[in-house]
Amino acid sequence: RVCQEYTPVTRHCDLRTCGAMFAQTSSHLLRAPTARSLHARRGRASVGSQPRRAHVCAKVREIFMPALSSTMTEGKIVSWLKTEGEQVSKGDSIVVVESDKADMDVETFYDGFIATITVGEGESAAVGAPIGFLAETEAEIAEAVAQAGAAPAAAAPPPPPAAAPEAPPPPPPPAPEAAPAPAAPAAEAPPPPPPEPAAPPPPPAPVGRADGRIIATPFAKKLAKKLKVDLSKINGSGPQGRITASDVEAAAGGATNAAPAAPAASGSAPSATPAKATPAPAAAQAESGFQAFNGMQQAVNKGMVASLEVPVFRVSTTITTDALDALYKKLKPKGVTMTALLSKAVAVAVAEHPVINADCDGKGFIFRDYVNMAVAVAMPDGGLITPVLKNADTTDIYQMSRDWKDLVARARSKKLSPDEFTTGTFTLSNLGMFGVTRFDAILVPGTGSILAVGASIPTVVANEDGSICVKKQMQVNLTADHRTVYGADGANFLATLKSVIENPDNLVY
Repeated sequence: RVCQEYTPVTRHCDLRTCGAMFAQTSSHLLRAPTARSLHARRGRASVGSQPRRAHVCAKVREIFMPALSSTMTEGKIVSWLKTEGEQVSKGDSIVVVESDKADMDVETFYDGFIATITVGEGESAAVGAPIGFLAETEAEIAEAVAQAGAAPAAAAPPPPPAAAPEAPPPPPPPAPEAAPAPAAPAAEAPPPPPPEPAAPPPPPAPVGRADGRIIATPFAKKLAKKLKVDLSKINGSGPQGRITASDVEAAAGGATNAAPAAPAASGSAPSATPAKATPAPAAAQAESGFQAFNGMQQAVNKGMVASLEVPVFRVSTTITTDALDALYKKLKPKGVTMTALLSKAVAVAVAEHPVINADCDGKGFIFRDYVNMAVAVAMPDGGLITPVLKNADTTDIYQMSRDWKDLVARARSKKLSPDEFTTGTFTLSNLGMFGVTRFDAILVPGTGSILAVGASIPTVVANEDGSICVKKQMQVNLTADHRTVYGADGANFLATLKSVIENPDNLVY
């Protein structure tokens, strides 16, 4: 209310501006007026002074990149759910942002219209940076667009010089230089307007933006895909060279006119089209010699580097899995997964050794009275995530299996909430399904231990009576923070885990 009734017209409102103004006026605005002060005010008003006018704060608001987790420093726009000019209401999801390890819908806190989008799909921005502008009414849309283009406008002058360098690099330019000469005569003679359509293609080739980026509205992208129009050959008419739907439609109209000529040329050599199509992907692959980390890979990178600061030790043991395999075979038709069964067994063992479930903050132990199993899952587009099975030691195996299937499905579609992949107290990494028999896992920051599980394979073993038999066995390796877990603690935990897995009947409850 303070912002809407008392601040001067700034045409731009954000929390920082309003907060500063509120700090300056709060003592005056929040002080209850006395009878004398009210009388004095009335007296001044009656003398003929001009009545006070309440100024309304700006109707244009910036849409900021939100902080979706405590570790998030920048976000990537996955997709805009609303298009420029579209009306939105408070609570509507307007954009999908990729955080460290999940894609999350971002809602608007105000009613209004999406005036302009300044950070397009696939682009990144720092937390707190503006990614778009919201206008309260349609009348403010033009003003919002002007605000969005104000900063880039200053950078607009440099583009001309940049355009000059761009022409020299390509060797073919000499030919284009000859082309401009005929273009002048064409301009002198009005009759040749028909040939002129061939001239428009050259201008689109150089992108309107100096940085070479292709910026288009979400609707323009969808339309371009539908009409099969190459956005890189269109000069945007929107602010900052942004390509709009009308630009795409215009380009599509020109393409259809030029289409007849193309078939005629390609009629003699139909194989020419595929030949041109194949080089394009090849060029794309050549340019992808360096590929930047996506949000998830950046998070993994930071976590792994941070883990190097933790003093760890490793201890391993061999566990016979015949009984566990038999139990799994029995429960599988009921929807129980091996991951859930292993997680349950590990959680039960962890619950008996609180120090294994503890963490260290550098000053002491952090003990938990619950066991949240974080299980590593590889992501299709790179990186990994650790969905959390909460209270794994007390949750029944059937519910745990259902929870796990749901978590994996949402993890791979990047729909997990931070609480579902950042609250693990013990981590399980299983590469047994890939045939890996033994490996060491890297400790996840914020936890005290991680268990690496290898494949269960038939092994020739000697019984206590000296007889020889074949049993299925697997290797498990524990990596632990030596500040909280000592060698004896790790050995005792593995002994308990071995007992639980080799006698798994108690896991079904």
